[in-house]
Amino acid sequence: MTNSIYPCLWFDGQAQAAAQFYCSIFKNSKITTDNSVAVSFELNGQKFMGLNGGPEFKFNEAVSFVIDCETQQEIDYYWEQLISDGGKEGRCGWLKDKFGVSWQVIPTILAKLLSNPDRAQGVVQAYMKMNKFDIHALENA
Repeated sequence: MTNSIYPCLWFDGQAQAAAQFYCSIFKNSKITTDNSVAVSFELNGQKFMGLNGGPEFKFNEAVSFVIDCETQQEIDYYWEQLISDGGKEGRCGWLKDKFGVSWQVIPTILAKLLSNPDRAQGVVQAYMKMNKFDIHALENA
């Protein structure tokens, strides 16, 4: 079988604007099809669909997209881009972009730090105080 599985995001008439916004942030991204009802796009090779479904449904934190970041520079970049123009910071690496879509901007080193039983509690205490993750502060917790 060659079935694809990919998310469809329900927007209230903003699917094209959202696709353009996301494609401007992520490298190797493009809009593949576009019409008045839906837009298909790829972010770093991952396929998405945006649907202009109307005002009936809203995004919430039950679904979020995770961005693994190797460096603080990557964290800073994605964080600033995604909260620009009306996005909102959350706690512990979470944010909502201007369309209400939830994202987690996470340092890849976090899993390693949490797997060390001697450091895990300090790391958790440190990141519970953070909005955007600070790799240096986590490594020194």
